[in-house]
Amino acid sequence: MKNIDIKQVKQVLPQILEQDLDDLIIITKQGLPIAKIVGISKKKKQREFGSAKGLIKMTDDFDAPLEEFKEYT
Repeated sequence: MKNIDIKQVKQVLPQILEQDLDDLIIITKQGLPIAKIVGISKKKKQREFGSAKGLIKMTDDFDAPLEEFKEYT
């Protein structure tokens, strides 16, 4: 995270936009944050099929009626 005073923004904004915006940039006024600049990811991370295999466990009775809802059936 990088803090830049609002008085310096005009001078350094072109350089900031030329960089790869991996870092969060906070614009401050008198030391207080007033805005933030966040880069937009150019490349989405591809989802991998089966990456959660073995992480989810279900009991045999997961779809059995619940006692609390017996009166509604």
